[in-house]
This record gives sequence, structure tokens and C-alpha cells, in this order.
Amino acid sequence: MTDMPQTTPGTQGSALLRRLPLFAIVVAALLGAFFLRDYLNFDALARNREALIAFRDAHYAATVGLFIAAYIVIVAFSLPGATIATLTGGFLFATFPGALFNVTGATLGAIAIFLAARWGLGERLAVRMESSGGAVKKIKDGIDENQWSMLFLIRLVPAVPFFVANLVPALVGVPLLRFAISTFLGIIPGAVVYTSVGAGLGDVFAKGETPNLGIIFEPQILLPILGLCLLAALPIAIKALRGKKGI
Repeated sequence: MTDMPQTTPGTQGSALLRRLPLFAIVVAALLGAFFLRDYLNFDALARNREALIAFRDAHYAATVGLFIAAYIVIVAFSLPGATIATLTGGFLFATFPGALFNVTGATLGAIAIFLAARWGLGERLAVRMESSGGAVKKIKDGIDENQWSMLFLIRLVPAVPFFVANLVPALVGVPLLRFAISTFLGIIPGAVVYTSVGAGLGDVFAKGETPNLGIIFEPQILLPILGLCLLAALPIAIKALRGKKGI
């Protein structure tokens, strides 16, 4: 019979402290989904568009700072409204520099989730995966060997939820700098598409219509993004072929 690992109040308190940021994110996400869904939507943007434009015209630098800060909070706490925030960035600041502000806010918010998850669970889980054997170890080794490609893939593929793409790298021990770079660059295509939609919201509001948020799945948009996905997956395919041929 093996001895059970001993835990002390100090180690339990330390483990709880490490998990507090992750717990806070989960709680904020649940509360936000319930209380904020009626405030962070397209109708709210349409109702407040004139006030937003007036504030931007009077306080441009402050508007930029507040917008990026709000985007960080939305992403960091997984609140509803990330798509509306992206549209707002285009509506207020045009496609450029709106896309830059959107990508900056999204990346910083993603880093916050990544750090919370890694601090709370990721480091210990990565160590366990590294020391384990069998299929689990093979999965982690496969991710480690193709980190750049895998990171870009999960950012480029529209079907991968943004929250999942933030958590998984933290749980498998991806370095922070690599995560930050791949996030910033990988979300640019989608951000530019939705920011450009937001930049055209003036005409949409004038007609009393709603924007086409499914535009990213239209062939002229989706095919180039899939092309980028194939480029990101190419190193993985080459390594697999070399492995089969024993090169």
C-alpha cells in the first residue's frame, strides 16, 4: 500500500491562491452572460452611436484608451460582446487603426486568461503530462514539436472558440512570448474582416439593418483564411511525412 501525498494548510492555501484568478474569470463570465447580454449587443451600439461618436470627437486619445481597456476586460473575463466590441472598433476608428486597437485589446485580454490558467493549473498539469507515459505524453510531445503551427491554426480556424484557444496553450506549457506573438498575428485576418464590417455600420444604421456577421464564412473571405490555415499546417504535414519515411 502506497502512502498518500501529504498536504499542509500552507500548500492548500497556496494552491487556492493560485486558482483565485481563474475562479474570478469563471464567476465573471457566468455573471456577465446573465447580466450583460442586454447591454453588450448590436442594439445597444445602435442606440448609443451618436453619444460614442461625440465623445470620440471630443476626447480621441481617451476614447482609444478606454476602448482598449474595455476590450481587455471583455476578453479577460470572457464576457459577452467581443464581436460587438470589434464592430465598435471599426465604427469608431475605421478599419485602420481600428483593427490595430481591436487586436491589441484582444491579445492583452488573451494573455490575462493565459496567465491565470497557467498560474492556477497549467504549470502543474504540463509537468504531469511531461512525466506521464503512453498516449498523453505523445499528445504533448506532438504539440511541443509543432507549437508555432498549432498556435496559428487554432487562431486562424474560425470554428475554434477564442476562449478555448486561450486556455489550451496554457495547459500544455506554451511559453508566454510565443503565445502572445501567435495570438497577435493569428487573429489579424478575422479582426480585419469584422473591423471593416464595423467601419461600414454608418450605412447599416441609416438603413435600419443589421450587419452580416456571417461574412467570415463567405467564400471570398473564408478561402483566403483556409489558405493561411494550410500554410500553418504545412510544417506539421512535412514532419509527419518525414517520420513515415524515416528521414
